Amino acid sequence: MDYTKLKNCELFLFDMDGTLYLGDEVYEGARELMFDFPRMGKRYIYLTNNSSRAGEDYIHRLRRLGFPCERENVFTSGMATGLYLNQHHPGASVYLAGTRAFHRELLSYDIRLVNDELGHTESELVDVVVQGFDTELVYEKLERACHFLRRGAVFIAANPDWVCPMPADEVLPDCGSICALLTASSGREPTFIGKPNRNMVDVISAMTGVPNEKICCVGDRLYTDIAVAQNAGAVSVLVLSGETTPEMAAAAERQPDYTLPSVKELHELIR
Repeated sequence: MDYTKLKNCELFLFDMDGTLYLGDEVYEGARELMFDFPRMGKRYIYLTNNSSRAGEDYIHRLRRLGFPCERENVFTSGMATGLYLNQHHPGASVYLAGTRAFHRELLSYDIRLVNDELGHTESELVDVVVQGFDTELVYEKLERACHFLRRGAVFIAANPDWVCPMPADEVLPDCGSICALLTASSGREPTFIGKPNRNMVDVISAMTGVPNEKICCVGDRLYTDIAVAQNAGAVSVLVLSGETTPEMAAAAERQPDYTLPSVKELHELIR
């Protein structure tokens, strides 16, 4: 196989869960790859659809797991959602069904969250409902989100992932699954912000000055990590260390540019 396109990439966007680690288990070779990027003259960003944590949370988590990480090395679907709201719904009143960390993230973008202003009758209308991967989900949030969606609020979701992979072959219901419940109860379909929306890559290209065709997206999911690269004209590397099995990869209608067992093999190819 010709790896020229891969080796010519200047910026690598890495999914985390299922790609670099699973839970607190770091995959073999993952830390070494990230530490070796400066020597190779290449740049990297940890790119995640997980909005349950804020960007600062990921910096602390990655460092705790032994990865190099500065503020410019992290971009999340929560951050992308903040940028999207400011661009498309400036000044809108927003009800967030998400974690406290996502709440802090959106406040850092000056989003007008109204969660704490709602009265008991909830007769107030809001402009936008934002759903995230809510690991602090309670029924009251679903009830309120459904209430506002049925009364015309715009429906925005941080990411379309159905599940979040966990150790021991377990999963957590992710944002896409929560949105399916809200769609079934409200009749409203969300606009998803995170991968595979090409906006995630386009924003990073604009921030870094690296053209899309010189960006490589590395991840374990065909429908998010690989699809965002294909949608944005970037290079795609599927690793089989997470959600996607070899059988699923072989059956994919649109194949990634490269399929590798793990990021360890990626390191061997590009160094």
